[in-house]
Amino acid sequence: MKRLLSNISSITGTIEKYIVTLSIVFMMINSTANAIGRYFFNQSIYFSEELNQFLIVSVTFIGFAYAVRKGRNIRMTAVYDALGHRAKKILSILIAAVTAALMFFLAYLSFYYVLELKEINRLSPALQVPVYMIYAVIPLGLTMAGIQYFISLIMNLTHYEIYLSHEVQENKIDPQEAML
Repeated sequence: MKRLLSNISSITGTIEKYIVTLSIVFMMINSTANAIGRYFFNQSIYFSEELNQFLIVSVTFIGFAYAVRKGRNIRMTAVYDALGHRAKKILSILIAAVTAALMFFLAYLSFYYVLELKEINRLSPALQVPVYMIYAVIPLGLTMAGIQYFISLIMNLTHYEIYLSHEVQENKIDPQEAML
């Protein structure tokens, strides 16, 4: 079971890395080209802002799944830190189960929203591309985040240690990395 979870986590991790990396690189190239055009040629790229908005959506939703994988998502731990191991374990299982269910539900809703955008054939103003193609990354990111929370749930149900994600155990967080 652990091997299967590891493989799933590895595959989704590879997808996340490529999408986030390419999105950030394209934002950098697009912004630099637009600035050069504006300052040296007195002409901006007409679709630059719109393209960056689409790339930010990609980085946000896929980056969220990546943050969950690395145990870097926002956590409220004031009460949690005061609990004993058993209570922390139960709470971790509950949090992972509820959050996985929520992510899958939101992915479901966003999938149907994307289908609605496809039906009405809405196009972006500057690039004139179908908006549904751009926003399809939202259900993808939510699904991958749901998968990571589900993996965390399985890891917490099958191991004594508390797992924040497949890759991160609660007591093995590097304090230096947590500050970043």
